[in-house]
Amino acid sequence: MLTLMVCLFAGNISGQERRIVFLAGKPSHGYGAHEHLAGCRVLAQSIERALPDLKCEVISGGWPEDDAVLDGADSIVMYCDGGRRHPALEHLEQLRSLWKRGVGFVCLHYAVEVPKDSAGEVFLSGLGGYFETHWSVNPHWTANYQSLPTHEVTRGVKPFAANDEWYFHMRFQPDMQSVTPILSAVAPPETMTRKDGPHSGNPAVREAVGRAIPQHTAWVFERPDGGRSFGFTGGHYHWNWGREEILKLVGNAIVWTAKVEVPSGGLDVRRPTLSELQQGQDEAMPAKHDQAQIQAKFELLP
Repeated sequence: MLTLMVCLFAGNISGQERRIVFLAGKPSHGYGAHEHLAGCRVLAQSIERALPDLKCEVISGGWPEDDAVLDGADSIVMYCDGGRRHPALEHLEQLRSLWKRGVGFVCLHYAVEVPKDSAGEVFLSGLGGYFETHWSVNPHWTANYQSLPTHEVTRGVKPFAANDEWYFHMRFQPDMQSVTPILSAVAPPETMTRKDGPHSGNPAVREAVGRAIPQHTAWVFERPDGGRSFGFTGGHYHWNWGREEILKLVGNAIVWTAKVEVPSGGLDVRRPTLSELQQGQDEAMPAKHDQAQIQAKFELLP
């Protein structure tokens, strides 16, 4: 497995270098979706521009060939396929060790899903919540986040609506212990049109949607070990990294998990253009790719 490391910048905060390591998963879906490596690069570069005193490293392949890469990391970001293909499944003990040292932990999109039998309790203790099959669901829908809680990770982020594969009805810590919802929206009835299945529906989620109970699609978790974690269920569409609200929110959260103060107005992010988002993807652009439609649908800069 070829491991690609992109050292974006080196800096020093209060005399001590702070490091964020992004673990980008292998190629997955078609063009414009699950672009793990390209998405990690966008996020890392955005943090770099806003906080030049941080060091970010982007590793391809899901997990580093040399575990020493993770030594001294202040936070680890996983953006990769999940379920039984999750790269963390063979490294759970190492993750536990990192968490005990207070290392931050972030999972984006499919990375929030792990098998209940082998890793559910581990992720519950390290991330605060996770996608549990036959309990959580993964429909595509437009979530309308009409209000945001007051928290470091929401600094400078305005309420917004966005279409994505927003997973919801996650399995959280009992009584939401130490978990703070960051993005919450009422899922429309259209999210329940599929038959029951491991990812599509079940009686419990149908009841919750029928009662219009707000569903949490992003959260922070202040762990008992003193570490900080962040789960974000969006991120299916690569194009949403061109949305200022999403880019700033996730960037803020990553920085927060590294225990770096988020600026009062949030990270000063520069939205990547559609042209920039098209660069460095795993898949080649399809011949019938409608750029104008993508730009309009995701409100992107040309």
